[in-house]
Amino acid sequence: MGILYFDTVTYAQGEMYILASDIGIVYIGTPNASFEEVEEWAKKRFKGYNFEENREKLQPYKEQLIAFFNKELTEFDLPIHVKGTPFQLAVWDALKELPYGTTTSYGNIAQRIGNPKAVRAVGSAIGANPILAIIPCHRVIGKNGQLTGFRSGLEMKKFLLDLEKA
Repeated sequence: MGILYFDTVTYAQGEMYILASDIGIVYIGTPNASFEEVEEWAKKRFKGYNFEENREKLQPYKEQLIAFFNKELTEFDLPIHVKGTPFQLAVWDALKELPYGTTTSYGNIAQRIGNPKAVRAVGSAIGANPILAIIPCHRVIGKNGQLTGFRSGLEMKKFLLDLEKA
């Protein structure tokens, strides 16, 4: 059906797998996770796709991620290829509008997408975000200012938020 190209990105917190299709980036893995975790995620969402290691194909994605981690880039301009429910896609689109260095609450995202009572569903959609940093779910915190759940762990969320501080 298609190919998912993979490679790794090394940065201050370790190494993470990234996957892209011919359309765009599909996944940025949890730091220091095994390829099996990545493969398991991809097989559920990209049924019938084959995996191919391809450093050259992923080089533009790696360059922008590394520049972001080095505080040399504040906005990504990479093509993305995400699959989700219409609700998830609406939440992820709202996340992409959050400016670098800012935070917001789950309730605010629910209001932005026109569904103010869907705070918990927004949290679930954010937790399903497959593209760490590029779809900046780390910028969403609890209404009390506390760091809350993050697919890649609260340590990674804190790292990303600290990275964006001036």
